[in-house]
Amino acid sequence: MSEITLKGNVIHTSGELPEMGSTAPDFKLTRNDLSDAALAAYKGSRIVLNIFPSLDTGVCAASVRRFNAIAEKLPDTFVLCISADLPFAQARFCGAEGLQNVETLSVYRSAEFGREYGVQIVDGPMRGLLARAVLVIEADGSVGYRQLVPEIVEEPDYEAVLEHLHN
Repeated sequence: MSEITLKGNVIHTSGELPEMGSTAPDFKLTRNDLSDAALAAYKGSRIVLNIFPSLDTGVCAASVRRFNAIAEKLPDTFVLCISADLPFAQARFCGAEGLQNVETLSVYRSAEFGREYGVQIVDGPMRGLLARAVLVIEADGSVGYRQLVPEIVEEPDYEAVLEHLHN
């Protein structure tokens, strides 16, 4: 169980992020067209998992916009923005914002994702949503980078993610 804060108040997650160098847990999430997206579909490419509570918050929306701009400059890299939002809301947000370089995926049919990745919030007012985290899964399927944002109302450390991606 990891400890993070929400506006300074301690809350907990369901576990820990996958260990560096470990094989990333498989997942089956839901695309905007309601089809399934499995980790295996991205095999052989780098994958950035931008995990967050909901697009209905300013910080989450900002992270998706920022990763969309980053993704445009990353060849052979998929940026997956993962939240508990319904696929329809995710599609509406990306359409209204003109975001085409990221793929939004929903956990609404896959509660096990939050538990297996250690990011499901288990107490406090956001219980059941996902904590803010970024993982980079390397082309071989291993976890090459991980970041659990300690204060949920803050954005990820984009520079640290970019530094890893450019090495």
